[in-house]
Amino acid sequence: VWQTLEAAGCRAQQLVSLLLTVWLNREFDVLADVTAVRNLHRCLTLITRMTGGIDKTWDLHSVSPWWQLLRALCVGAQAVGASLLAVLAGRSVAIGTAKVVTTARLERPSSGADAESPMKELTDSWEALSMDMEQWNLLLRQTEDCLLLNTLLHGQLDPHHRAVAVADGSQGQTSSTASVQKLLEGGRGAVADSVAKWVVRQGLPPDALGRACRHRRPRVNDDGDDGGGGSGGGDDDTREDGGGTEAVLRAASERFPCSLEADALHAHCCWEYVVRWNKDPEESELLAMAARHLKSIRNAHIKLGISIMMWNTFIVKRLSAVAFLMEKVGKPPKERLCRRDVGLSDKSLCSFVDSCSQLLHTIMEADVERDEMELPGLEQEEAWLASEGPACLTELALEQPAVHYPLVQHHYLLCCVLHATLRFSLRAKPLSLFDARGRNTFFKDLSSLPLLPSGEMDPSLISVRQQFLLKLTSGVVSAMATPRLGGASGPSGEDGAVRVALGARAQDLPGQWPALAVEMALHLQVNEDVVKRHYACELYSAGLDPLAEEACLAVSDHEVFASQLLMLAGQRLSYALLHTQTKDGMELLSRLPPMLCTWLKAMDPSELRCTSVPMEATARLVTHVLDLLPERHGQYNLALQLVESVHALSR
Repeated sequence: VWQTLEAAGCRAQQLVSLLLTVWLNREFDVLADVTAVRNLHRCLTLITRMTGGIDKTWDLHSVSPWWQLLRALCVGAQAVGASLLAVLAGRSVAIGTAKVVTTARLERPSSGADAESPMKELTDSWEALSMDMEQWNLLLRQTEDCLLLNTLLHGQLDPHHRAVAVADGSQGQTSSTASVQKLLEGGRGAVADSVAKWVVRQGLPPDALGRACRHRRPRVNDDGDDGGGGSGGGDDDTREDGGGTEAVLRAASERFPCSLEADALHAHCCWEYVVRWNKDPEESELLAMAARHLKSIRNAHIKLGISIMMWNTFIVKRLSAVAFLMEKVGKPPKERLCRRDVGLSDKSLCSFVDSCSQLLHTIMEADVERDEMELPGLEQEEAWLASEGPACLTELALEQPAVHYPLVQHHYLLCCVLHATLRFSLRAKPLSLFDARGRNTFFKDLSSLPLLPSGEMDPSLISVRQQFLLKLTSGVVSAMATPRLGGASGPSGEDGAVRVALGARAQDLPGQWPALAVEMALHLQVNEDVVKRHYACELYSAGLDPLAEEACLAVSDHEVFASQLLMLAGQRLSYALLHTQTKDGMELLSRLPPMLCTWLKAMDPSELRCTSVPMEATARLVTHVLDLLPERHGQYNLALQLVESVHALSR
């Protein structure tokens, strides 16, 4: 048959190209037939022996063009399984053919001055053979890598182990197939980029990536936790947290120890999430997942670079639109304005600004931490050193210019103001809380060195800032006290107050806001103690006495604070005596000193957020007031009378 084909004018190159094309296009058939590889091997052997196959006159110092043709056909194959079998068969044929050629040259007669020629040619042929074998072995390794990578990319994660909030948005998307050529042309980051797309499509949480990388990076935790989670815990993690798919991910990370290094993979996942969020900004979970992957990056240099790239590419323009819109309307904007100016709904706006503040906080942390870390070495697997293409994400991250920390902090402060305004529905103009110099520096490049506000601020501006922070703390307490609003309909008695206080803490309603308000006061040149006192008083006003007692510990100016608490205690007692009009209360009211009675009648209990507070809690409050007031204070006697009255009523 082959002689007939050769006599008919069919060239070996055409036949081998046709053979491998059919082979690669019928992957499922050849993988199912155990005799297919043997038949392929025989066909390749016969075609190689045809005229136009192995060139007997080719320069022994170079790689065989024939074998190079076969390898080139396999490199671009999308059917990686069939390609791997073709590489194995071609490599075997190359070894067998080399033995035949070498034996023939040894048996060739020689005499006289040509006696050394066969040995010299033999040495050259072995050099060429070793070069060819090196190319075959390299292609074999690359194809095996691609097969494992495709096994991962086409795998499906157990739905129980997905980040459900983002997985739904990725349903219906097909997996791309990695070929040797695609990875070689994709550059250093092609593998990590492919795996990151799979991670996002599957909704795999960041900690699962950490488990996949942990076994080869035992020093990843400074506290040494990974030392106790080595081989003994690895199998348990795989069995409990993802089954076969995470096992393939673990195997892929072993196969690509450089490309799938934990930080590189988290960086690509972060970027993939933020790219998808930019296409659909209403999916705030995507941006939140990007932030989770960003925080999972260990190396501060990479983390800082990725953060800066996110800020410049996706965040700063939209955040600028938010700030100017809120400055214009002086309150959280409505749906129509949000979509027109920002491209977001009013419901998504708060989450977006929160993510912006987290991103800026990450930039500040990474900028500090990078001074204590060395630049990471960007290594590449030996089998993929020939890859060419665009610079990988980690390379771009390391090329980012250093940021100006005070400018980042200035933007972070603005984000906190914006977030507070949106979160607690405050009426405020965020940019007006800054002077002209401060406003002019917003949204400039974070690596620039503009003139920032310094020195003493205008007292009127500080007053505006203080009013904003006081409204913020009131909004925080209002969110905490919502279950108690409505007086008698809320939890009754001291136990009810404790349950509400603990419930507020458990639900993380105030979250970071009390501490953040104090931090903002420091940077806005507002007296922090004013904010602390107001927060404690608001907690007492809402009947959240357990939390208020904790907040009292942070107050410095005890005299002013005691006077404020005295007013709250008076309002509580006024409500108990003058508004409830119980028999015991009326009897006590008739026995009160005239000055105290007049003072109580002047109190306005309607200013309290919650009036249904147990008298035992009020007794503790007035006792605390008496402890804070010095005896020489003008209100000390009034406080003493109030203590006696409250204790009498609470008996």
